[in-house]
Amino acid sequence: MAETTLVAEQGRATGSAVSRRLRRTGRVPAVVYGHGMEPLAVSVGARDLRAALVHGSNQVLTLDVGGDKHMVLARQLQRHPVRHTLSHVDFQVVRSDEVVAAEVPIVLTGTATEVEMAHGVLEHVLSTLTVHTTPDRIPAEIQADVSALQVGAALRVRDLVLPEGVTTDIDPDEAVVAAVVTRAAEVAVAEAAEGEAPAAEETAAPAEEG
Repeated sequence: MAETTLVAEQGRATGSAVSRRLRRTGRVPAVVYGHGMEPLAVSVGARDLRAALVHGSNQVLTLDVGGDKHMVLARQLQRHPVRHTLSHVDFQVVRSDEVVAAEVPIVLTGTATEVEMAHGVLEHVLSTLTVHTTPDRIPAEIQADVSALQVGAALRVRDLVLPEGVTTDIDPDEAVVAAVVTRAAEVAVAEAAEGEAPAAEETAAPAEEG
């Protein structure tokens, strides 16, 4: 995963009123922490932050704070409840050779044809997976192929293909996506079957009398 440089301004005051003023000027309040350093209050440009995280929040960043450069990962991204714009972010300082934890989105791929034919639906039970790896190996996403799923079956954590050097502590039997038939679909199938039975009886030829 390629590194991106983000410039931060230090020396900002803290507090909700100050943070609101910062956001009105197009900046996002942030905190830098990790590896024994005292938490440092900074701010970054909102547009620059969006561009830096365009490939996901697990993007490895080089944070330039007054000329001091730190390898960081964006953590605890907070968003405005209505506009969904970034309102605060924590930057965790990491090393290139250390194993870190990251939440990676699970993306469903393929078409569950047999599930569709059985009037079933897919329930995406686990949308992210906690993985452990070095910062440069954090995947942007983990794909889960649902093509072979049948109703009543599930794709589990053990079925996911993780990149080399990436591990997870999540229970391998935990369901990622399950193929189920909804109650509405069951009723519709039952009603269709009931409607076909009388029709079959009406078209049956009467027995000849001897």
